[in-house]
Formats: sequence, structure tokens, C-alpha cells
Amino acid sequence: MELALIGYGRMGRAIEAVALDRGHEIVAIVDPAAAGARVRPRIDREALSGARVAFEFTSSSSAEPNVIALLEAGVAVVCGTTGWTPGADVRRAARRATVGAVVAPNFSIGMNLFYAVVREAARLAGAADLYDPFVVEQHHRAKLDSPSGTAMHLAAIVREAAPSFAEIETGSPSRGTVSARAIHVASVRAGHEPGTHTVGFDGAHDRITLTHAARGRGGFALGALLAAEWIVGRAGLHGFDEVVRDLVAGGGRT
Repeated sequence: MELALIGYGRMGRAIEAVALDRGHEIVAIVDPAAAGARVRPRIDREALSGARVAFEFTSSSSAEPNVIALLEAGVAVVCGTTGWTPGADVRRAARRATVGAVVAPNFSIGMNLFYAVVREAARLAGAADLYDPFVVEQHHRAKLDSPSGTAMHLAAIVREAAPSFAEIETGSPSRGTVSARAIHVASVRAGHEPGTHTVGFDGAHDRITLTHAARGRGGFALGALLAAEWIVGRAGLHGFDEVVRDLVAGGGRT
């Protein structure tokens, strides 16, 4: 399949390696900050060179206009840029388009299974009403957003499953303490850590912790490729959970 990379940073290069290994072809690379004979500075039909699916891994300020431009150009999209949520303009573009988009903060298959585990743990801990939930995430110091989009999604899952915790507080508490019914999300930025997320439930007598630790970008790249293969022939806006659900239903074949 002919693919385009929108953003040629660490994730773009990881996706390129996995795509080639799976027999796909990279026909276009768009990144105004990258150099090279194959790289184009902006999205247009000529630069996309007939790509069927584009991977959008850039910045939170660029993601929305990029996704809209790709949909309008008739190219399906897999977008893993974090720190943004598809708004009304993206949804309108998706409704008008003949191709589809998969947008998610995390394309790790393991993380999306982790979401289900966290949801059930939060439901049980919330029902007991004896534990305070929290989320801690750690990434390399060059990561652009903080907290990670994945950490915020995990906190939202906990809030939905345990509705007595109605707030999400991030970073250092401005008043020195965290609200009694808040889910605290903390971030660590250091070294070369590809991504570790811990969801905990802390009580007076014990603590329950669940952790997902990525070993590298290969897992995210594979998930993005599976999403690209899945979105072909589909229209509309989708989440990666739909891809994983179909993968599990199909016996996990990749």
C-alpha cells in the first residue's frame, strides 16, 4: 500500500521501518523541519504522490489543519499526535470525506488492552469507595506535551468508571493539596524513557497499582500500521479501540 508520512521525526521513522517490513511503500514525506530530497514542506496533492493513507505525527498545533487537509485531499489518516482533540471542523471534514481517519493518543495494542483493565479496576475501586485514584506518567525529556495524552485518557477512563471522582488535576497542585475527589495526574520528564504509565488506587491500608511500560516505539508503529490497514475502505472518524476490538475478535492476527 502507498503511504505518506506527515512528520518525519522519531515516530515517522519508526513507522517507516515497520511499514517497509510489512511490504508497504512510503511514497511521500511532508515535514517543513526535515531535510532530504524526498521531503516536501507542505501538504498538497502533488506532495502526497498518490498515497492512500497518511500518518500524522506532528504537534498539537499542526494536527487539526493537517488532518483536515488530508481528508480533503482524499487520503485516509492515522493521527497519533497528542495534546489535541478532534473538534467540530475535523468532524465536518470527516463527514464530507470519502475516506476515513483513526485518531488516538496512543497506538500501542498493549496500552489499549490496558485501558480495559484500568476501566474495570476503577469500577471496582470506585464501588468500594476506599481508594484515591492517581496517574503517573514518565517520558523522555524531549516529549512536547505534558501530561501525555495517554495519561489524560487514562484519567478520563477512571473518572467515567468511578464518577465520585469528578475532577482531574494535573501537575503540582496550585493550592498545595489535591481536592478530595480529584484524580491527580503527575508527569516525569527525563532521559530516554519511551513511555511508562501507572494508574494507582491508594487506600488507608494498601495500594493497588497497574503499569504499562513501552519498550520502544516499535509497538506504537505497529499499531499505527494496523490502523492504516484497517481504515482502507472505511469512512468517518474512528478510535484505535475499534481497530483493537476487531483484531481481538479476529484472533489477534497481524
